[in-house]
Amino acid sequence: MPVDVRGAYRVSIHKGATHQDGDREPLSGLVERVTFHSPDTGFCVLRVKVRGHRELVSVLGSAASVQPGEFIQCSGRWNNNRDHGMQFKTTFLKVMPPSSIEGIEKYLGSGMIKGIGPHFAKKLVKAYGEDVFEVIEEEPDRLLELNGIGQKRVERITSGWADQKAIREIMVFLQSNGVGTSRAVRIYKTYGADAIPLVSENPYRLAKDIKGIGFKTADQVAEKLGIEKTAMIRARAGISYTLTAAVSEGHCGLPEDDLITSAEKLLEIPTNILRDALQLELQDETVVADKMADQRCIFLGHLWVAEKLIAERLKLLATGKPYWPEINADVAVPWIEKKLGVTLAESQREAVKKAIKSKVTVITGGPGVGKTTLVNAILRILTAKAVSVALAAPTGRAAKRLSETTGMEAKTIHRLLEVDPMRGGFKRNADNPLDCDLLVLDETSMVDVPLMASVVKALRDKTGLILVGDVDQLPSVGPGQVLGDIINSGAVPVARLTEIFRQAAQSKIVTNAHKVNSGYIPNLDTVKGEKTDFYFVEAHDPEDAVIKIIEIVKNRLPKRFGFNAIHDVQVLCPMNRGGIGARSLNVDLQKALNPATDDISVERFGFVYRVGDKVMQTDNNYDKEVFNGDLGYVRRIEPELQEMTIEFDGKKVEYQFGELDEVALAYAVSIHKSQGSEYPAIVIPMMMQHYMMLRRNLLYTGITRGKKMVVLVGQKKAIGMAVKGRVEGRRWSKLEEWLS
Repeated sequence: MPVDVRGAYRVSIHKGATHQDGDREPLSGLVERVTFHSPDTGFCVLRVKVRGHRELVSVLGSAASVQPGEFIQCSGRWNNNRDHGMQFKTTFLKVMPPSSIEGIEKYLGSGMIKGIGPHFAKKLVKAYGEDVFEVIEEEPDRLLELNGIGQKRVERITSGWADQKAIREIMVFLQSNGVGTSRAVRIYKTYGADAIPLVSENPYRLAKDIKGIGFKTADQVAEKLGIEKTAMIRARAGISYTLTAAVSEGHCGLPEDDLITSAEKLLEIPTNILRDALQLELQDETVVADKMADQRCIFLGHLWVAEKLIAERLKLLATGKPYWPEINADVAVPWIEKKLGVTLAESQREAVKKAIKSKVTVITGGPGVGKTTLVNAILRILTAKAVSVALAAPTGRAAKRLSETTGMEAKTIHRLLEVDPMRGGFKRNADNPLDCDLLVLDETSMVDVPLMASVVKALRDKTGLILVGDVDQLPSVGPGQVLGDIINSGAVPVARLTEIFRQAAQSKIVTNAHKVNSGYIPNLDTVKGEKTDFYFVEAHDPEDAVIKIIEIVKNRLPKRFGFNAIHDVQVLCPMNRGGIGARSLNVDLQKALNPATDDISVERFGFVYRVGDKVMQTDNNYDKEVFNGDLGYVRRIEPELQEMTIEFDGKKVEYQFGELDEVALAYAVSIHKSQGSEYPAIVIPMMMQHYMMLRRNLLYTGITRGKKMVVLVGQKKAIGMAVKGRVEGRRWSKLEEWLS
């Protein structure tokens, strides 16, 4: 039966038709329901009303965006699926705006345009019929004729319609050049109306500018646009990408030969072209060449500058006497012991003396060695001398903990330095320094090079600095190993606390953490029925581990110890990938702890979000003032407005659906992501499937995140491998050399 809608294929389709001789068949019809659509891949399962078919047809294909009410043209083959019956699998699928009254209403009511929901869509179609699109686009003021609509809503609708139109044009361009579907909106928001010319001129900018688009995708676009493999623009982009990839592994640079070798493997082009490309990058000062350990290394320009700045500022800060008056340590130490009602260990007394006499001091040590007591003692002594003190930590949780332990206000580093969303960076800098005599920076092990550069830049020359942290934990997620480099350089006094205090020694969490750090297997034995703070639960394989983890989180810890399964218990994984990785466990734990109901949900970037879900911010967002590692809870989902509200530590933050790649489910997170945080109870899977990541400092860091309870689930062999495993390999960083 012939069909003709806005230039669609004229086709005749018979129910139950099957492909013959491998020929593709055309099909067209009205989308009644979107059963599934992945913004990441574009894959979709549609229920389509096709003329000549009594029942709705299941169509499988790929589309940038697709809404009920739209008309599709596609070609493909029929397939009889054992579970789902006849399906039409497409190799080509084109989405077109609807033309029928029914289709228009479904389309407008699908939530794709902010400000228009099902109710208002019905009202629009009733008022303007088939002309509704023309009214929205060409005569938007006519919308004011309808009851219940004001100027703001009209502006929202017209803006949403314009965005959709522009996005579709961009998507056509991108798809025709081999780009996937999930980043169209972000590309449009980044480049605006210039998206097509900018991408055409230099497709490799996509990998730099657009989150989620890597070098390989940009390279595919370049190939489609006719850029040769040996083109200099490609070679330079490959050099830049190789260095950027090294940064994601914690390096600030790479030895030149390693860089060229890696880029050659990536690009498959001659070495001489790459060396020419490197020279051009050096001339433009996007990268810097410098010697390190008698090797010529290539650094990303901004990281080289940042490390040099840290070294220069720390050396300057460390010179001269502290701003505060000289303090007699022999008097101060007994005074503070009496005031706090404690007896300091000899190592703590020595640390106090160092801190009150030095402008820059490092305090390091593991759990239970008295870092908190020591910092409190130093702060009380100095504040008694009218020294103005500022306290900061890298994460909100760490800052809150520092406030609780000191009784003084502590801020995140970003809040202390006052994020400047308009211009980027921070308002506190060399021209507008922090107004304090002393800055105490906690959890310094997780501070990377760019952030430390911002900190020291914002300190006055007279300001003192105390860096507190556990150098044996994992280094920062970002580039560099700042705390380790400062300690190893010998440039500033270091107080290393090693003695475990009696009270702390009663905790198996503390004793086992130190065992792991010293290269010994932790004590995994538990007397049946014994209540302790450290347990080991054996699991034979990943499937067994998943079942046991869910049971522990959902039932055992809440029932026996009173922990809240969502708010108090955190699963920490050695890695993200795999069946026992954070990503997969999040799906399983969400199903167990916050299962699907009739309530509204939203699916974006591989996750389904529901009200009540625990989530984590995965990027710094200066505009929203939420930062990498912040934990929050989904409080509201508004499909019509395409918005989701997440609460972070009492602060509610709005997200557009297109921004949800900045967050991820957080029932399970990687141990790397847990740095700087403590949780009442933690569960750590340790399986041989994690062997690539089984390192001593990873297990040590994981265990030290548990405040009241640690449960290891897995295999003793995997724990043994982690304990005996080497610490994470060297990071290419020049800070220690500059400080020495």
